[in-house]
Amino acid sequence: MPSESEPSAWLVDPLGKHHNRAAFSCGNDTLDRYLKEQAGQDARRRVAAPFVLVARDDPKTILGYYTLSSFGIDLEALPEDVARKLPSYPIVPVTLLGRLAVDRRHSEQGIGEFLLMDALRRAFFQSSQIAAAAVVVDAIDDQARRFYQHFGFILFPDHPARLFLPMKTIADLFRDA
Repeated sequence: MPSESEPSAWLVDPLGKHHNRAAFSCGNDTLDRYLKEQAGQDARRRVAAPFVLVARDDPKTILGYYTLSSFGIDLEALPEDVARKLPSYPIVPVTLLGRLAVDRRHSEQGIGEFLLMDALRRAFFQSSQIAAAAVVVDAIDDQARRFYQHFGFILFPDHPARLFLPMKTIADLFRDA
């Protein structure tokens, strides 16, 4: 029987009414408030797609969550070596990883990495139907920035909290998937 901290015991679902948002606490008021008060509205309005991680044997308790949405960035905002490999469109389509948070009662179990990989996989497969040249994230603090950099995200030259991972790099992660 897998333990709660093993990925096979986890399931990522779109946020639903049956999920217990009130009990979630990652320790960051902005991220907690978003899940409790705004995520459902954003999903209904189709401005963000919130996904939650739950244990298969406890599908109501949210262990962590992330959001994805379509986004555009100025081509000139990218590092020159990346920008020159892209068409010279003024706005480049990307997928925004808007938020990612882990309930603090379930930290140190690999949930953050699991959620990030699920978000990247979802963004990659969706990019063949709705184009996206990269996944972009705005790190909420230095710890989050280091987390994303650990997984290969690159800082924007003029925006120290914004990072991106080219879709080609993501494709290499899921080449055989």
